[in-house]
Amino acid sequence: MAVETGERRLRYRELERLAAAGAHELAVAPGSRVAIALAPGIDFVVALHACLRAGAVAVPVDLRTPARSRLPLGVDAVIEQPLECSGSALAGAPEHELDATAVLLRTSGTSGEPTEVPLTFGNLLWSAIGSAVALGLDPRERWLCTLPLVHVGGLSIIVRSAIYGTTAVVHERFVLADALDALMEREITLVSVVATTLTRLLDGGLADPPALRCALAGGGSVPAALLRRARSAGVVVSQTYGLTEACSQVATQAPGEGSVDAGPPLFCTRVALAPDGEILVSGPTLSPAVVGGTLATGDLGELGADGTLHVIGRKSDAIISGGENVAPSEVESVLEEHPAVVEAAVYGVADQQWGEVVHALVVVRADVGADALRAHCAERLGGFKVPKAIAFTDSLPRTASGKLQRARLAVDGRNAKP
Repeated sequence: MAVETGERRLRYRELERLAAAGAHELAVAPGSRVAIALAPGIDFVVALHACLRAGAVAVPVDLRTPARSRLPLGVDAVIEQPLECSGSALAGAPEHELDATAVLLRTSGTSGEPTEVPLTFGNLLWSAIGSAVALGLDPRERWLCTLPLVHVGGLSIIVRSAIYGTTAVVHERFVLADALDALMEREITLVSVVATTLTRLLDGGLADPPALRCALAGGGSVPAALLRRARSAGVVVSQTYGLTEACSQVATQAPGEGSVDAGPPLFCTRVALAPDGEILVSGPTLSPAVVGGTLATGDLGELGADGTLHVIGRKSDAIISGGENVAPSEVESVLEEHPAVVEAAVYGVADQQWGEVVHALVVVRADVGADALRAHCAERLGGFKVPKAIAFTDSLPRTASGKLQRARLAVDGRNAKP
């Protein structure tokens, strides 16, 4: 079985036939850019493989953006309706150079405007191999994808599954009831999550999913308290750190490790630290758009003696209060250890005396006051790290892929209830 949705199933033999016929239907020259403006599902998967079969560059389009700004510049064709795939197929199986561009993806835009990133067939292949080495590979793998297919985290599941010859179970979006049903009733062995969706699954009653061997958590670190909660519910979590420019995973924990670290780098990926602690990445998963072959990620990290990577946070997110550096992730982890807190986001606010002071925006599951949360932090953090103000909100601002939008926190914090 190649791909499943709630309503449809497609075996690899049929996917091969449809992709070959779809490539003929597209009638584009190799290297042409083809926008895929379809919702996540089997029709999207067929269109993606038809593009790759034709040697075209697949450009997934986010249907949630306004129509006038939806299509990227420079595309040669647009797939807005499912391919008919009813005609003849291109003769012979195609061969591609590993350094040929396969897809063009946009970053999630957490640190500014989204940028376009080309990824090659070689990038996709090495990423799939590296992921399998890190996570293991079950020949009966069934990987649940509720992430957007326009970003690398979701699209990689489709491509990896095809490389492995395993099954991708694709949901159009994250719907709690559907995800719970899949995990408990449909023999899902892997699922990709962010901290928010993992929290929602646990809140929804997820416990001891029968076939699940790992929930791969990306898009930011998972708090220690949430890891403990998942472990108590019989859910094995593996944390991963990755970027679009590195074709998804850079460092990934082995399933069951259960620490707050991102884990060791993929076997094919090299990670180093700049003098200021910035994470530097190189290796065959790196986009050809990265000048010089080394990606300066903009993230700060630490490397353990065994090579394990611990991600501290974005360089640009660091708060300097009275000359002292504050990593928002450290304060967020402490806030999220409080039993009433679902999730927290920390940011800096300009202050005449201290330069910046720490503020926090939190989502809670039970009644708790700002003073109680500040006291909780004061017991565990230095005084300059304790939030000077805490506001409450129903949800934190996030991108479609689940990453926190820190640029919006100050505005949301001013509008939130104290």
